[in-house]
Order: sequence, then structure tokens, then C-alpha cells
Amino acid sequence: MSQVTAEVVFESFTQLATRERAKFFALLAQASTQGQNFSHDQVFGHLAQDEFTATEAAEYLDVSMSTFRRYVAQGKITVSGEVGRNRLYATTDLKSFKRSLQQVKAPK
Repeated sequence: MSQVTAEVVFESFTQLATRERAKFFALLAQASTQGQNFSHDQVFGHLAQDEFTATEAAEYLDVSMSTFRRYVAQGKITVSGEVGRNRLYATTDLKSFKRSLQQVKAPK
């Protein structure tokens, strides 16, 4: 019997249709209201040392590609690596930047 790993679950998740992904998050939300709260690290911990493409990074930050490119051009986000012609961005840097964006948007 094969062991289910986070990588296997994630790979399966990426193959789901959009509607099924939404159902998955609804199930997670339902579980959290039943006393089964998952921490950010429990859900996304496997991505801690990962890198995102520009498209993934813009989606993570919830900004348009043009806004993301502007942040990069202004030096607010730096490239952490390259694969072929694709630039990659460290998730730790993106997480920090996202927190700073949220602090700016937070009402005082």
C-alpha cells in the first residue's frame, strides 16, 4: 500500500477542476469551524522554501501582472532564481511583502 504524502495530495489538487478546488477550500473552512483549525504552516508549510513564477507570485499577492511587474521594477520584489527564461521569486520574500501590503491597507 502506498503512503499518501503532501506532494501526492498537492499534485492531485493541481489536477482538479476549478469547481472542485473551490469545494476543497469549502471543506477546509468547514473543518476549521468545527475546532479543527489548521495553521498557515500546516497548510502551506511545504512551500516555505519554494519559489513561484511571476504569474503565481502575482496571484499569491492578489495583484495584477502589471502591478507585480511594477513592484519588481521598483525593487520591492527581487528575483531569487531563474529557470530558462522564467524568473522565480522566493515564497518567504513574497510572504513578507504581502504582510507589508496588508499593513498599508489596514485601517488605523
